[in-house]
Amino acid sequence: MNLNPFKLYRLVTAICFVNLLMIPIYSIAADQVNSGSLDTIDKFESKFVKPRRVQVWKPDGYSDATKYAVVYMHDGQMLFDANQSWNKQEWGVDETAGKLIAEGKTRPFIVVGIDNDAELRHSEYFPQKPFESLTEDDKKRIYQAARSNGVNVFSEPVISDDYLKFIVRELKPYIDNNYSVATDAANTFVMGSSMGGLISAYAMMEYPSVFSGAACLSTHWPGIFTMENNPIPLAFYTYLDGYLPSPKNHKIYFDHGDQTLDSMYPDLQKEVDKIMVKNGYDKDSWETHSYPGEAHTEDAWRKRLHQPLVFLLGSK
Repeated sequence: MNLNPFKLYRLVTAICFVNLLMIPIYSIAADQVNSGSLDTIDKFESKFVKPRRVQVWKPDGYSDATKYAVVYMHDGQMLFDANQSWNKQEWGVDETAGKLIAEGKTRPFIVVGIDNDAELRHSEYFPQKPFESLTEDDKKRIYQAARSNGVNVFSEPVISDDYLKFIVRELKPYIDNNYSVATDAANTFVMGSSMGGLISAYAMMEYPSVFSGAACLSTHWPGIFTMENNPIPLAFYTYLDGYLPSPKNHKIYFDHGDQTLDSMYPDLQKEVDKIMVKNGYDKDSWETHSYPGEAHTEDAWRKRLHQPLVFLLGSK
């Protein structure tokens, strides 16, 4: 078959394009890990939220012969590789998780890191039912709240219920079908910091039959960045008091520092702790830790990451 150069170019281009469509979309600039390995899906499609990168960390020696617990973590850009994060900090999830598993301090588990959408982070992570319980005037005022740089906290309305549907109805089935994991609630956990702490607690409240535990580091109980005439903490307290699942088969971890943004949290966390006690949570089902001198940073969360992981996944 004789083809002129132009036709040959078109044929080769068409073949390459078809082949590209058949290849899963993996991130070119994937995070690097020092322990275990990462599977990186660059754009996980969803009918509930915008597509985003999802990374699945597997420990050294991962085997289909083992059923692993699963920890779903928010703000996935900040978990594994400081060279890829905006502030050159990371949680060090691969190092800490790998060490705990190797030492037998936790059951074997994988971590599913879910990237945030920077513009929608507040909208996706702000618990929706507490927000909807506010008055219309309060909702309007909160939507108009701004950061110190004058940029609005919310770029879109609160859509955290859709974000959780993405995790529960789309991402979890994908993980269950493609990895050697235990799919029951007793082996499924959720974790995050700041706004990620809020959405982690909310996930367990909304889906207690899916998640048996949540770790909420430096939980951003103010919701916005001021406490003046702020109705949000009270809305969270009321929601917690009404939606906390049974402490017989659920665990929840809280902590905070006292520097930078974390300086807002100690008194608010004390009110949450009262609600935990009221609802029957004790040392076996709930922990709150204070870390004096620690700030609102990935470096701080990295130092204490072992604490929630052992609490939630500790070997019996």
